[in-house]
Amino acid sequence: MSDSQTESRLDVLIVGLGPVGAVLAGLLAQWNVSVLAIDRETEIYRLPRAAHFDHEIMRIFQQLGIVDEIQSDIRPLSVYEFRNAVGEILMRFDNAGQRTVSGWPPSYMFHQPAVELALRRRLAGYSHVEVRTGTRLMDILTNNESGICALLEDPNGHQGRVFARFLIGADGGASTVRRLIGVKLSDYGFEEPWLVIDAVCNDETGLPPYGLQICDPARPTTVMPMGPGRRRWEFMLLPGEEPEEMLEDEKIAALLERQAQPGQVEVVRKAVYEFHGLVAERWRRGSVLLAGDAAHQMPPFLGQGMCSGIRDAANLSWKLALTIKDRIDAGLLDTYQIEREPHVRDIIERAIEMGRVICTVDPEVAKNRDAAMLRSRQSGRSDPLPRLPGIKQGFVTATPLAGELFLQPQARLRNGSKGRLDDLLGLEFWLISKTPVDSISMEHMTSLHLGRDLLDDGTIADWLEKAKADAVLVRPDRYVFGTGKAIDLVNELRLRLGT
Repeated sequence: MSDSQTESRLDVLIVGLGPVGAVLAGLLAQWNVSVLAIDRETEIYRLPRAAHFDHEIMRIFQQLGIVDEIQSDIRPLSVYEFRNAVGEILMRFDNAGQRTVSGWPPSYMFHQPAVELALRRRLAGYSHVEVRTGTRLMDILTNNESGICALLEDPNGHQGRVFARFLIGADGGASTVRRLIGVKLSDYGFEEPWLVIDAVCNDETGLPPYGLQICDPARPTTVMPMGPGRRRWEFMLLPGEEPEEMLEDEKIAALLERQAQPGQVEVVRKAVYEFHGLVAERWRRGSVLLAGDAAHQMPPFLGQGMCSGIRDAANLSWKLALTIKDRIDAGLLDTYQIEREPHVRDIIERAIEMGRVICTVDPEVAKNRDAAMLRSRQSGRSDPLPRLPGIKQGFVTATPLAGELFLQPQARLRNGSKGRLDDLLGLEFWLISKTPVDSISMEHMTSLHLGRDLLDDGTIADWLEKAKADAVLVRPDRYVFGTGKAIDLVNELRLRLGT
């Protein structure tokens, strides 16, 4: 990029190429949207940050075609326990063998650099995506309903302008994009400093194979398996402790000696983080939108930080694509924050509630907490898994099960193709009906007659029976637009899209 160079217009400029930016770039490319994705760093950050993703995120990775590539760097997590200082179980989540609507196990632990590398490799295969590393966003020169002009700087210090229909800030908690568009953060007032230690295990013998929260007022501690052969420990800083002293090797060795045998693990990363809950007051200003940590940050106790950002990308991708490719009114993008913010706030509030249980350092308060939790827990039984909310308002109808994530069974098409439902039906809207829909069609929609065009094990028919509906219309992000009569659903979709 030479000084003052003006570049041709493109569809979307993504600032930040972590998991959220990379997923968004890949999803947009599948819609043939032209993307320039930039990142200020020249290489992927080689140490883990996020640790967990769930079945819905695995479903999105499936859509991007990276599942096989990341298998050696992930492992399912079936148990998550909360124990008190003497080892009594206060709460236990066990999802072993649980079936999810996505058709994947409920939870995975993973090695983030490996997953990011798989995403970057996938982007390299898309002709519609250009990736520039070592490139900084210097300024947003114009931002209106027609698009943006951004000033970028390449690794050699040369600056140039880029014109795009939209700019997405996926550039993390210290977002430059958020600052440039003047958006403030709403603060939940939850701030707890923790020492985070990532380690490679020479031997995993004796280490818990599940997630563990040690609710010890003397030192609240988290122990988590990561990708195969890797572990994470998190130790809460106590009143009066300074980050600098907690990062000393001797201090870390003393903390780990109760958790692992000498020589069992090798520390590869140490950092002090302040866990907090923050939400951007606005996620869109003109043609600039925020996603991931730029839009919201949350305590890690539910493992939903990265997941929430990737859900942002899935929600945003098809809305951007329809707005750009079909010239749908950009008001469709206003449903992005309407849909995602309540979901994010629900998770943040539950994570903070869980964090307050974990972060108790008063021995008397902890004693009372333990007694209450032990009384309420039925002996030997697992607690119900926290259920994430669906979409309550936005681009959904007021019909049964609208806003819920639609299921993904194994299925077979009329032409004999077999596989997971998403792979068979593609990325656009789906209309699935128990009665013939041959006469109902519209652009970007696949119409199927259940039992003739689409066969499964009866799961979809049972789902429609639960909804008391003849048909379901499913959005490209696999959330249900609505249920009812097929023609009514399609007419409502046309009305909402203005087509």
